[in-house]
Amino acid sequence: MTLFKIFISALLIDNVVLMRFLALCPFIGMSTDEDKSIGMGLAVTFVTVLATCVTWPIYKFVLEPLGLVFLQILVFILVIAALVQLVEFYLKKTAPGLYSAMGIYLALITTNCAILAVTFDVISNGYTFIESLVYALGVALGFLLSLLLLAGIRGRIRTSAIPPFLKGTPILFVTAALLSIAFMGFKGLVRL
Repeated sequence: MTLFKIFISALLIDNVVLMRFLALCPFIGMSTDEDKSIGMGLAVTFVTVLATCVTWPIYKFVLEPLGLVFLQILVFILVIAALVQLVEFYLKKTAPGLYSAMGIYLALITTNCAILAVTFDVISNGYTFIESLVYALGVALGFLLSLLLLAGIRGRIRTSAIPPFLKGTPILFVTAALLSIAFMGFKGLVRL
């Protein structure tokens, strides 16, 4: 599979939020405006790519040869948690406004199932190291794209006449469902 196909597949065809329904908590929580969405998307991109950079060699050169594959979940979660701490320290020092705006969602990156799913996917798909990085970047940018799309739509929802029973979270899930249906159109884009 070419790198382009891997990237497009991860970005659009198998979008982590809209097609696989992972990471819905930060998707709903951090899409209130574009700035928060970009901040969260970039933090997740950094952690996802770096986690893949670290976990792929650990799996291939340590866990697999030593027969310790059963420790994969534990090791991958520890690596992701350590990387999130680095991001948290960096944001606290360089962008305190973004750090406070992210609040609990920054800590939730540690348990973001999308990041953990990427680290498992690259192993189960048998990707090479470069393919793994391209896949991780595609998934992370797909997450960012999803956040930005919902943030833009939420801006329009604020000024729209919404029936009272749909206001708040229900309209967000209806919107996410409609976005998901739209993303189903990408299924025929790249034949894998």
